[in-house]
Amino acid sequence: MSTQPRPSARLVLASASWGRKKVLSDAGLEFTTQVSEVDEDAVLAQAVAQHGAQSPAQTAQLLARAKAEDVASGQHPAGTLVLGCDSVFELEGVAYGKPHTEQVARERWQQLSGATGVLHSGHWLIDTQQPEKPVGQVSSTVVHFSTVSDAEIEAYVASGEPLPCAGAFTIDGLAASFIESIEGNFQNVVGLDVFVLRKLLAELGVGIIDLWK
Repeated sequence: MSTQPRPSARLVLASASWGRKKVLSDAGLEFTTQVSEVDEDAVLAQAVAQHGAQSPAQTAQLLARAKAEDVASGQHPAGTLVLGCDSVFELEGVAYGKPHTEQVARERWQQLSGATGVLHSGHWLIDTQQPEKPVGQVSSTVVHFSTVSDAEIEAYVASGEPLPCAGAFTIDGLAASFIESIEGNFQNVVGLDVFVLRKLLAELGVGIIDLWK
């Protein structure tokens, strides 16, 4: 009995994150982006109402799934794979997303100085040919921060870099000099673990080399 050959794989990243796009580009992957229209606060509120409080890792996976499902619900060529990602930073059991304002970023860094936290990145991959069989995984990386002076915090906040970043920092930018070490995947802290992506692709019968440029 013959089987229909699978169309060439086509990856769509359901995110506007420049960090995630850079991770995929640096890994030599061919992809396009389509930003989801998910109301993250509404999705989280609904989950809490239905299932109770969500852990930081659960929150990251929940939002990654919502973004992937939103983009995958549209029209796509055969062979399209939609990847949703979301990152949440956990410090002392509390989940932190993007600070958005300088005041919040300043307060976050006063907490981060000399502390250790965990960056959780949720990954959700949907094959639009069989959307009923999605795959997903959370990748978590421990981040150890150095003691940071008030002057360094003010300069970093003024740079604007922390405002759109989960946890108010990014490891591949100015904050790199404030991070002593990590335990886990470096790319995951940027927002996308390519090792996890390779694993999820394989679960859907796609080799990561099929997406190489």
